[in-house]
Order: sequence, then structure tokens, then C-alpha cells
Amino acid sequence: MPDRKPVPPYLILLTSLIVPGSGHVWLGLAQRGLTFLFFTVVFAWLSTKLMPETSSFIGRHIGGLFMYGLCALDSYKTARIRAAVANHE
Repeated sequence: MPDRKPVPPYLILLTSLIVPGSGHVWLGLAQRGLTFLFFTVVFAWLSTKLMPETSSFIGRHIGGLFMYGLCALDSYKTARIRAAVANHE
């Protein structure tokens, strides 16, 4: 496999904040990204069923928002590690 310049971590973070899982797909971890996307949708749906109707929008979708944040942080962390390893070599 030829050596490639790593994708900038902030660009990965930005894409992952736009569409959950897209940062992982860009890093070549498509299965991980799609898994995050799936669980974001599942937990958002589940929290809408468990939270009372008087809750705010954020309160009703807190499960999905939590997974959304984890997905963005995980893709950023992976990109940062890859960039650090590439810069060290």
C-alpha cells in the first residue's frame, strides 16, 4: 500500500459533524462509521419513546445526540492518531 498523506483531523471532525459516520468512512473505516450512524438513529428513536412529551427537542433526542457526539470525537481521535504517526515516521 503506498504511503498517503493523512487527512487533516479538523476536516474529519467537520465532515463527521455534518453527517454522523462520514468521517469514519473517509478514513476507510466504513463499517465503523455506518455502525455509529445506525446507533445514532436507534438511540434517537429510543429516547423519543422513553422521554415524556413535555421534554424539549434535545431532551427527547438525547440518545441520538450522545451517539452523534461520540461519533465525531472518535473519528477526530482516529484522524489525530494517524496524523501523529505519519508525522513521526
